[in-house]
Amino acid sequence: MSDRTKKPGPQIEVVRRPVQGATVPVKPSTVAPAPRPVAARPVSPTRPAAPRPSGPRPAPGERPGGDRPAPGGRPPFRGPPRGPPSPPPTPEQIAELARKERVPARIAKGDLEGKMKCRIWKKLHAEEARRFDQAYTVMEANPGLELADAFGVVQSGLPVPDFLARRARAKKREAIKEARATVAGAPVDELVAGWKDQKAELAVVMGERTALDVITEVQPVAFVLERAGRVEKLNVVLVARKGAWDARLPNIARDPKLSQKPPAVARQPARRPVNDPRTFLDHVGRRITVNLRNGLTLTEPLLAVGPFDVLLGEPGDELFVPLHAMLGWTAA
Repeated sequence: MSDRTKKPGPQIEVVRRPVQGATVPVKPSTVAPAPRPVAARPVSPTRPAAPRPSGPRPAPGERPGGDRPAPGGRPPFRGPPRGPPSPPPTPEQIAELARKERVPARIAKGDLEGKMKCRIWKKLHAEEARRFDQAYTVMEANPGLELADAFGVVQSGLPVPDFLARRARAKKREAIKEARATVAGAPVDELVAGWKDQKAELAVVMGERTALDVITEVQPVAFVLERAGRVEKLNVVLVARKGAWDARLPNIARDPKLSQKPPAVARQPARRPVNDPRTFLDHVGRRITVNLRNGLTLTEPLLAVGPFDVLLGEPGDELFVPLHAMLGWTAA
């Protein structure tokens, strides 16, 4: 191979360091660097912005635009069609589910209305669910027992008969309190106050004995007599003017056994034989027969009725008889 065919080697440029203090002229380059090719980016067409609807904003849960079709001609989404609303549960259905699941009626009602299930409530409220289970067990063992009474049996620990007797006494106390509040006592109070102001000589019958005395003070639960002092009203059987009592005494029937040993008056009004004044209201102006605890039997017209007492006899010759002194009474 000849030297002519050889390719020329790379040219070597010798760079001399400039001498300190000397200036080296720089030869400007006449060849400009070739520009690098740049790939052209595709231009995508811009989508025009949708115009913002004017007017008030839709309320929560309301579709924007009302019933207008959505963009693109699609109909608005309305969801699956709903059927007619189901009727509310009846009290019989609520009671049946509550008894079956042993839960309160309000929980059974919520279950039937599609709210919390009974089984979920029993898991969340295990202690209360246990008490309801005990109450329903007592109800099953005693047919006819109400749920409230069954709860009372569970809480008190008493046998069912004892609890029902105690509850009956409590209801009777409430009824007596209500009865006393509905009967006005003005006629009886005015008569006793007149005896006190006039210092009338009275016959105060107290079980086995009768005192002739004068009332000086009337207290809520007692009379204060001039000679005998304070006498509790529960010990009083009858009060009348001395003349009116002396005129009736020979014709009054008497039970000897009760005269010798009158029965004691119960402190609880619910345990007394006669305790409701409302039973006398329909007999005002008529004759009634009253049996007293010291054995006396009176047959007199009924003049007036108070919360705790009645007035018998004729105007001017009245007999003051407390309800607690009665063993019974009948319409003559």
